[in-house]
Amino acid sequence: MKTTTFVISTQGQGLYEFTPQVKDWAAGSGLLTLFVRHTSASLLIQENADPEVQTDLRAFFHRLVPPTTDPSMSYLTHTYEGPDDMPAHIKAAMMPVSLSIPVQNGRMALGTWQGVYLFEHRNAPHRREVVAHLA
Repeated sequence: MKTTTFVISTQGQGLYEFTPQVKDWAAGSGLLTLFVRHTSASLLIQENADPEVQTDLRAFFHRLVPPTTDPSMSYLTHTYEGPDDMPAHIKAAMMPVSLSIPVQNGRMALGTWQGVYLFEHRNAPHRREVVAHLA
């Protein structure tokens, strides 16, 4: 059993792959649990071959949950931290904040095109922490 924390620096909304860092750390066998320690970011296992997938995901969630400056979001009351804050909380409520990945002989059991991503939902740069536990 072991635990660590990965720090991911973001530069605004988008998907930030950190598969290589996890891969380097995850030795042995067991179940890897990843947990993001923030309420305005999510974790995803997603395709890492074509960057258009990430572009389209970001565009989809922006369209689904636009900033509070969009007239369709006028019903929101939590607006004092900026027009991207409450939408970021909504997106994080819709997507996973933890992942479970089997590890076999020091290798994550991911598919050929799968990568592990932090999905940043805020516009400003952040320093995000993802706790990893392998047991």
